[in-house]
Amino acid sequence: MITKKEHIIQYFKDGIKSSDNFKIGIEHEKFLFNSQTNKRVDYSKIKKLFSELLEFGWKPVLENGNIIALKKNGKSITLEPGNQVELSGDKLNNIHEACSESQDYLFELKQVTKKLNIKIVSTGFDPISKLAEIPNNPKKRYKIMTEKMPLDGQLSLDMMYRTCGTQLNIDYSSEDDFVKKFKVVNSVVPISIALFANSSIVEKKRSDYLSYRAKVWQNTSRGGLPKIFLDNLNFEKYADFIMDFPILFIEYKKKYISGKNYFFKDFMKGKINEIDNSLPSKNDLGTHLSTIFTENRLKKYIELRSMDTCGWDCLCAGPAYFIGMLYGNLNETFELISKWDKNKILNAYLEAPKKGFNTQLMGKDLLYWSSALLNISKKGLEKRDVANKSKKNESIFLNHLQKVIDNKTTNADHMISKFSKSEDLSELYDK
Repeated sequence: MITKKEHIIQYFKDGIKSSDNFKIGIEHEKFLFNSQTNKRVDYSKIKKLFSELLEFGWKPVLENGNIIALKKNGKSITLEPGNQVELSGDKLNNIHEACSESQDYLFELKQVTKKLNIKIVSTGFDPISKLAEIPNNPKKRYKIMTEKMPLDGQLSLDMMYRTCGTQLNIDYSSEDDFVKKFKVVNSVVPISIALFANSSIVEKKRSDYLSYRAKVWQNTSRGGLPKIFLDNLNFEKYADFIMDFPILFIEYKKKYISGKNYFFKDFMKGKINEIDNSLPSKNDLGTHLSTIFTENRLKKYIELRSMDTCGWDCLCAGPAYFIGMLYGNLNETFELISKWDKNKILNAYLEAPKKGFNTQLMGKDLLYWSSALLNISKKGLEKRDVANKSKKNESIFLNHLQKVIDNKTTNADHMISKFSKSEDLSELYDK
């Protein structure tokens, strides 16, 4: 049971790995549309999609008799609130393996979506649908979230039903290593928003944002970039943070129960009458950690969560960018961001969704910092020197970002240019 702060700290310490055993995990979401109606697919269509994917060796995961996910080896396909589908990848050794995994998954997904007349959209925000038009599904936890999340964040339902992101999961070798990595990943959130911006079209119109997804997440309950995340945050301070964080829901006797106005520390003290004053297990702690929707978060690994979903051209680029910095060249990256002022980072964070590369940070624009960090990342990937069969290292995956920076044009800019000329919905779908 988790009854003391030391138990939480130990939970984080249990995630420590030797640096030669660091893994990479990638998660990415996709919107699915009915190609004949341009409407988001409903749960009946998802059931057909999942059924077809079983042919590729996926195994069903059921909840109350409803299929809500698929599993194969160490990876899974999960169902998001608005029937977005997400690949949660296996723990892999390098970007070559992770990119290959995504390629295999997308091949399988495209075979099935073509058969079912489904189109895929790889953007950070649904470019077509209004919120009221999006069907839900029977996954139990989403019922509580749909009721409770809007109370503390005006765009929370947009986050749940109309956003898609790319997430990278990374390891740490010690508490000190965690402190460095966590400070880096939170300090560079504005750069991540600007560089991976890919959600400029909303409800078939230009939104005035390059990353409307980032704007939504800034106005989501339990989300954002807490100022303390820009400090040297150790395991104890993170434990304090999550103990004083409200509970979203508790899974008790196979039911999801609203956390109401309780904090996790109340749970630890057995103060929740609705669950017979029971105490939290490690699973309950894991659930709580996964319902904190900050830009980055800690479990037994670090989750980076501020990239818009994108198509194949950049899917492998984001993870490569961060692995070069965090696994290949952490000290140089940390030295650079340590000179930045916290308040200026937070100001850039708020401005980046709209201004993109033109956002100012420490007297330079985010295009400058994107380029500086790309060079640091490239050196890191070259130092890792993990080669594929063609004897090329992981830095090949940075080519897309080099073009973005050289041309000063993100995926969001391309979409504005392409879609604004014709307003043809087919421009929004993956080719």
